[in-house]
Amino acid sequence: MIWLSLSVAGVTFLLLFILVPLFLGFVRLFGIYTIVREGTCHVYTLFGKVVGVIREPGLHILLVELGPQAVIINFFGRCDVLDMRLDQRYLRSQPVNSEEGAPMGIGVWYEMGISDPISYLFKNADPQGSLAANVSNTVVRTLSNMPLADMLENRHPMSQVVRSEVTPKSQEWGYQLGSVYIRKVHFRDVGMIRQIEAKVVNRLRQVTSAISQDGVNQVSIITSTAERRAAIEFARAQAIRPQILGQALREISADPQIANTLFTILELQNITESGAEITLIPPKSHLLRELLVTEPPPGKG
Repeated sequence: MIWLSLSVAGVTFLLLFILVPLFLGFVRLFGIYTIVREGTCHVYTLFGKVVGVIREPGLHILLVELGPQAVIINFFGRCDVLDMRLDQRYLRSQPVNSEEGAPMGIGVWYEMGISDPISYLFKNADPQGSLAANVSNTVVRTLSNMPLADMLENRHPMSQVVRSEVTPKSQEWGYQLGSVYIRKVHFRDVGMIRQIEAKVVNRLRQVTSAISQDGVNQVSIITSTAERRAAIEFARAQAIRPQILGQALREISADPQIANTLFTILELQNITESGAEITLIPPKSHLLRELLVTEPPPGKG
């Protein structure tokens, strides 16, 4: 049983991994069928003549697509597989001059893809290089001598101008130009860049200083206003203080008992706060009379 299982496994392996691929390769060699992958295109030429173009992805029977000549297409002709997917490219710092004479650099990004496989193969030996050169020349030719302000701000109209100029020529080569976008506009002169940076820094310093001075002025105005209002209020308080005290004393004087008590308290408070020495004498004491008696008369030692 083990040998039988190993024999079946060996036969299966031989059929699936060796004989079947060899058979399929042999069938493809004689042009029986072909497989077109997604995003590709097959162009078949025989004796210098295009005999078929297959764009649809999937399995194709060449005998149906090309006829009997499909059997010899791989021996006497050729099959070009083209990538039909959209591609992108970026051209950096294309040299242009503004209307004011400033040396500028423009970076342009664009998309391209194959629109006509036959024109792409036979009308231009290097469509990609030719399209890049055409875009570069168009940028230099159409965007030179523009006002510097427009060159720095209006990138969308610039992109449309480049696309409208390049598209007709690219269609002749079977290479369709897609979106075009001016991504970067910059100065190429290092000295000019340093001067602009210095001016920007100085301007920022001036603006910062002006903002700081304005802040100081606002603080001074607020402080002086607050001080003036405080002085007015203090002066008003000093002016109405006697009136308030007089009114309070008049109300207190209306009751003699309250007035005597208040003045007694005030007198005691003044004595306490003065720090003077106080001698307390008990009531109904003869100490004060004795002190007066023992005091020598005036004029005697």
